[in-house]
Amino acid sequence: MGGHERPGAVSKVVRLAAVGTAAGVLVAGIALPTVGGAGLGLMQAANEVNLRPKELAEPPPAEVTIVQDVKGNEIARFYEEYRQAVTLDEIAEVMKTAIISIEDYRFYEHGAIDIEGTIRALAKNLQSGGVSQGGSSITQQYVKQVLLNSADTDKEKNKALETSYARKLNELRYAMAVEKKYTKDQILEKYLNIAYFGAGAYGVEAAARRFFGVKASELTLPQAATLAGAVQDPNATDPNLGRKQRERLLNRRDVVLHRMAELGKITPAVAAKAKATKLGYKGTKLPGGCEASDYPYFCVYVRSEILNNPDFGETAKARERFLNRGGLTIRTTIDPAMQAAADKAIREWVRPSDDPVAAEALVQPGTGAIKAMAASRAYGRRGSKNQISYNLVADAAHGGGVGFQAGSTFKTFTLLNALQKGMKLDDGFSAGAGYRASGYSAFENCKGENIGDPTHTVTNDEGGPGWKTLRTGTWESVNTFFMMLEQQVGLCGTVETAKSLGIHRSDGRKLQEYETFTLGINEMDPVTVANAYAAIGARGKYCAPMAISQITDRYGRTTKYRPKCRQALGPEVADAAADVLSGVFTKGTMRAVGGIGRDAAGKTGTTDGYATAWFAGFTPDLAGAVSIGDPRGSGNHRLSGVTIGGRYYGSVFGATIPGPIWKRTMLAALKNVDPTPFTPVDPVRFGGCDRNCRPAAPPSADDVTETGP
Repeated sequence: MGGHERPGAVSKVVRLAAVGTAAGVLVAGIALPTVGGAGLGLMQAANEVNLRPKELAEPPPAEVTIVQDVKGNEIARFYEEYRQAVTLDEIAEVMKTAIISIEDYRFYEHGAIDIEGTIRALAKNLQSGGVSQGGSSITQQYVKQVLLNSADTDKEKNKALETSYARKLNELRYAMAVEKKYTKDQILEKYLNIAYFGAGAYGVEAAARRFFGVKASELTLPQAATLAGAVQDPNATDPNLGRKQRERLLNRRDVVLHRMAELGKITPAVAAKAKATKLGYKGTKLPGGCEASDYPYFCVYVRSEILNNPDFGETAKARERFLNRGGLTIRTTIDPAMQAAADKAIREWVRPSDDPVAAEALVQPGTGAIKAMAASRAYGRRGSKNQISYNLVADAAHGGGVGFQAGSTFKTFTLLNALQKGMKLDDGFSAGAGYRASGYSAFENCKGENIGDPTHTVTNDEGGPGWKTLRTGTWESVNTFFMMLEQQVGLCGTVETAKSLGIHRSDGRKLQEYETFTLGINEMDPVTVANAYAAIGARGKYCAPMAISQITDRYGRTTKYRPKCRQALGPEVADAAADVLSGVFTKGTMRAVGGIGRDAAGKTGTTDGYATAWFAGFTPDLAGAVSIGDPRGSGNHRLSGVTIGGRYYGSVFGATIPGPIWKRTMLAALKNVDPTPFTPVDPVRFGGCDRNCRPAAPPSADDVTETGP
């Protein structure tokens, strides 16, 4: 290039060699003037970068994870990017035509590099002294999206988006390899599935549903042109952001329609008719999230289980990517009929507007499968509607809070400890109206520390003084009897028995091992308590709570998850406990409520001062636990002198509200389940009494026979 040059300019020839598709090797000699530093930058980049194909790592783009109930019905969705991958034949032809027309009209004619577009863009950029025009083919745009989606850090994302010739040339190398690896149709399909269209929609299927409430296969000409126009700058044309953005999107749509007519893909008349239509943006609500689920508390549990369980990834970051980007189908254990039974029973007794809140969990004995998680308040963040933003039914590790003290439901663990230690069903003590430890050494925690409290007197909320056996003391829920029983069989043994059944504090802290452990001073959640009682129903077989039964990945590979079980109690011990606890319905604190017409057992729980109330019970087929308390603080907002569910209560016991909720739930949940009977108690091992028999009554005066000389 001789002749007249502008001052300060130099003449250079930049030769770019580009490898084309399977059609062969395409070499183009491009003579361009370079201007200032920009031209030198391009020359340096071209000299340093060898434009040969470079294999592109293509991790799958983030896809929606679908959560299903036990029958395969969708109950929730999780995603980092709302995307649903579809095949090319599931995308309307007009959508393919529109995107090619506006983004890369020679897509099916050129190789990895559109030489004409690249020359035009480079010339424009050199004249402006920067990178003002892209000239990217659809293949190059796909490469850019892959690099962006592969970026884990902001630095990596910025590098994928940086305005530089080095990035551009690097994209070209990747594009060459992509064009060798895939057909044009495959590349177009991948691009349409990875592109961001705005309004939180990734991929054309999600965009079609989000923008217009239709599938990608159902897009009309104006709709397709709208989406094709959106990909250029999806944030600037995001219709969800306001009027200005919608106006920009409408203008972009018309540009696409004009270009389609210009290329002869549609007639000018058809283009004019399409331009005359309104934008038609519907803003269909993005599906998913636990607030949108019909089973929000269970949804939170499942999400937390995956994010916290090493079974689903070695690190927290890996587990989060697995859930939100994996395109998984998660089959869970929740049973719609049992969930409906729990929801209905709670609604009958507690209203969403009430200050106290009721919560219930149902668990299957022998598997640990969680069948229902229900609460009287809706899950969400709208305080005006009395919603709750944490999981009322589960522990903190599964999105819950601090829980409520479990009250006398913990007496069951002392009963089990006594049975394991060899006591028989008619062994007992003479319980007084009050109990006070004889000294600090009366109780030892599991560290061997003396923690008896001779300064504190325990009194009875239910049941009176007198001789009580394992049966009658349990049926009447006599506090003083269980303090004496725990002292005899050992506090640590009771704690270890509880732990063997999965008992742990809801807040994740260590269990409080004080003498009043048997009275339920530890804060618990319904899932944990229900699961512990389920182990008794399974004849001592403890199974960890289970919410996920199988996961199918985006490639159709399925991983099944089996129950994690162990024998925590001897079967005969569990049978004896079930025998005792079944009397709670006929002779104990639940006798006014009654049973459920099949073998069932359980225990009421009322905490000191009526702060909270519980009922936990089981059959061999299903176990459940119901709690009620005030989340504002049960210590300051007690269940006495309160109106709940439109009824006034002077005081709330375990059999007042939780017991009836449990009964109503079980009657409906087990309606179509054949009853399984309890295994009869072993009369040799547990029948009668042994070392704590009731003393014989002293003879009366009438029974004394006088003798004399």
